[in-house]
Amino acid sequence: MSIAKPQPAGETGLAQFQYLRLADSIEEKISKGVYRTGEKLPSIRTLRSQAGVSITTVCQAYGELEKRGLVVPRPKSGYYVKPRLNSILPLPTVRRHRVKPEKVQVNVLAETMQETIDDQSMLPLGTAVPPADILPSKQLTASTRTVAARYLKGNNIGYGSPGGLDSLRRQIAKRMSGCGVQCSEEEIIITNGCMEAITLCLRAIAGPGDTVLVESPTFVCYLQLIEDLNMMALEIPTDPEQGIDLVALAEAVNEHDAHACILNPNFQNPLGFEMATDNKKQLLKFMTERAIPIIEDDIYGELYFGNTRPSLMKSFDQEGLVLYCSSFSKNLAPDLRVGWTIPGRFTHRVQRLKFNSTIASSKLNQMIIDDFLANGHFDRHLRRMRNTIQNRLVTMARMIANYFPASTKISAPKGGYILWVQLDDKVNGFDLFHRARQEGILILPGEICSSTGGYKNCIRLSCCHPWNEKMEEGIKKLAEIIADLWGVRG
Repeated sequence: MSIAKPQPAGETGLAQFQYLRLADSIEEKISKGVYRTGEKLPSIRTLRSQAGVSITTVCQAYGELEKRGLVVPRPKSGYYVKPRLNSILPLPTVRRHRVKPEKVQVNVLAETMQETIDDQSMLPLGTAVPPADILPSKQLTASTRTVAARYLKGNNIGYGSPGGLDSLRRQIAKRMSGCGVQCSEEEIIITNGCMEAITLCLRAIAGPGDTVLVESPTFVCYLQLIEDLNMMALEIPTDPEQGIDLVALAEAVNEHDAHACILNPNFQNPLGFEMATDNKKQLLKFMTERAIPIIEDDIYGELYFGNTRPSLMKSFDQEGLVLYCSSFSKNLAPDLRVGWTIPGRFTHRVQRLKFNSTIASSKLNQMIIDDFLANGHFDRHLRRMRNTIQNRLVTMARMIANYFPASTKISAPKGGYILWVQLDDKVNGFDLFHRARQEGILILPGEICSSTGGYKNCIRLSCCHPWNEKMEEGIKKLAEIIADLWGVRG
């Protein structure tokens, strides 16, 4: 559907309307896929020649398309088709369920996924791991060579500080300052990835039998952790666009005794939403009044599609009740396993748990990340990565719209690289998972993203991998399996 266009006031003569007609023509080509997401549009001079109009008319047309949100200018490069997710397919519906603490039992189901997670022959639509082609391999290699020589020559082979490498913590503190979080390096603890940070934080604030509040659906590893620590999960209905239902949250907290909260407010896994700043403040105020700590997982925070990085709940935290967690695994170097946490008032407790569990994180891996950041590569890399994954997400969404049944609904992520797909109720995600695996396609069934037995007709797809013929054939094959399952069960 075309966006409504303003009608020029007081203009006379056909020539005065040429730029709108040209803009309409380009918009039609974008909607039909003649110009695809991320593709560069004809230059101003080329389009002037093709359309037989003036340069001024072309500039006005591109300006109009920019106002409509269809194109984006890039300095010294030209105009490009802007990715748009929210207009491709309807959003998934919010699942309403009885909100009560649940005993978690997802590990057995999740182990089925883990059996094939490293199989290189599989089409990797089920794992949220960035592919090599969007990572800065050349610069990381240079940093690794530089650091390795220094590491072996110095006194670095021994254990490092449980808190982490001082120079890396200083760099992280500087980046956090840019997000409105003022902290010293002593308040930052380096961990083996984001999940260790979350694990340490949860152990610091809750114990066996305690209730942990989470979004629904949520990241399966949160549920696995809650199960392993013999805790209870309190799942709150979550909107794919707005985030966690604050009214349902308040009712649940007033009715049940919650001891902790794990939230992923920026580009949540698996729904991809960005929680509004006002909602973050409101939620934080409510939880602070009840002294309930919040673990804020911001692992996708740097992978935003807008013009600015989203706000952090940690930046509004005055009482030290937000335990912030993140890592470089999703945006730089997955296997180096360098994450961190800023646990607020629980810093001493988390640091002691860190020492008692792993003593310290690899100093060599920290030094590589530290050198990479110090050389100023990170922000340039992130800009390229954001553009690439946004284009790939939109391409995947369009292919789903082309091949999947008409009743399919998908999320519209504001960042990250995950799509949540809601299928017809007749299609079981685990049946689809097993059938797809036989065809060499790995997906994640939505049922394991909840402890309530819901989301059986949902799947999660990772969309960061390069789009090619094999990827398109995989989506076509998934569509065929879905149609077959629908037919068998219908």
